Amino acid sequence: MPDNKQDIIQQLRRDILPLQGYKPPSAGYEVDLGLGPIEQAFPNGAFPTGAIHDFLTLDQEQLAATTAFLAAILSRMMERGGIAVWIGADSSTFAPGLAYYNVDPDRIIFVAPTTSKTILWTLEESLRCDRFIAVLVEITDLSFVESRRLQLVVEQSRVTGFIIRHQPRRKNIVASVAQWRITALPTQSQGERPGRGFPRWHVELLKVRNRQPVACDVEWTGTHLYPIPPKQIDSRSEGKTG
Repeated sequence: MPDNKQDIIQQLRRDILPLQGYKPPSAGYEVDLGLGPIEQAFPNGAFPTGAIHDFLTLDQEQLAATTAFLAAILSRMMERGGIAVWIGADSSTFAPGLAYYNVDPDRIIFVAPTTSKTILWTLEESLRCDRFIAVLVEITDLSFVESRRLQLVVEQSRVTGFIIRHQPRRKNIVASVAQWRITALPTQSQGERPGRGFPRWHVELLKVRNRQPVACDVEWTGTHLYPIPPKQIDSRSEGKTG
């Protein structure tokens, strides 16, 4: 009898996940980002696509680190082709710099609306288009009602939305599968040559539904992300990347 009850509980949990935004990845869109414990923190140990992800940035350094980290994620998501949209009134993204993360800038549609209202409208309409793999937006504030509307949109289109809330006036809760914070770390010289190494970030999963927060240091090696074992964090490393 206890086994039957446990089976029922497990099935109920599986049934609830889609209602919380954790739908199984569409065929051909499973993404292994190489984030180790970060990915394991999600239900089923998989990075949720077709959902809204909320990124908080409090200053320009965090914004630069976040956009670089998202470029690395886009690189993995777009390996099989596809187009993404990047929206922001005052985007700090240097398009040619995306090539460092193996992202072809010609496959990114950059949109620069002039008001918060048009940014939100452009975001929602872009998320509705199932031809896009992902939509990224730099915005200041987003209400829960607005975010819930976006979450309902992506549940239908299966487009992944990355919301970068830069210096928000209010740190309210939004409808998302996860809330992130990305901070640049000192790089480590490669081999015997001194100088800057691969970009590194401290990745914090601040909130994830029904899971405990988790953090991990990761590095971009030029082709993929991988979690850095603690013993490899070198206090003598110099320089920060973003």
